[in-house]
Amino acid sequence: MAVKTRWTVTHSCGHEVEHDLANRPADRRAGYARWLAGRDCTDCWRTQRDGNRDEERAAWIAARRAEEQEAATQWAAQCGMPPLSGPATILAWGERCRHQLVTTAYQKLVTEGDVTEEQWQAIEERARTVDRAGWWVDQREAAPGDLPELLDAATDADRSTENPF
Repeated sequence: MAVKTRWTVTHSCGHEVEHDLANRPADRRAGYARWLAGRDCTDCWRTQRDGNRDEERAAWIAARRAEEQEAATQWAAQCGMPPLSGPATILAWGERCRHQLVTTAYQKLVTEGDVTEEQWQAIEERARTVDRAGWWVDQREAAPGDLPELLDAATDADRSTENPF
């Protein structure tokens, strides 16, 4: 009589799974089946592992966004950037996008390029007039060197007025 190759194991998570142990030597199948019984089934193990990864990833993203938001807030105060307008759900995102685009544009145009500080001041003044958060979010993937042209293309809908009435 041959030693059985298929074992029904009740795992520690409570799930009952049939395992094919034919690839194990006949004298080690029973011991391996006992070992499996002390572990969660594959589905529960994956769910727990993936759940932990999702939680860790979410925590990392939240910490990263908090750092970026703090940097954007400090930069906006230092450079005299006005608060953005728009739906509350995207205001912080818009601030981060504005900070990233304007600072990388400065690096590209002034530090690495041939734009003078006086020319940059004019670009920065135009950037101050665009205060719609959605506009900055829409430009999040724009090339930094394109900022002057993008600011020229901004419409009155992207700028607030003193008296909106």
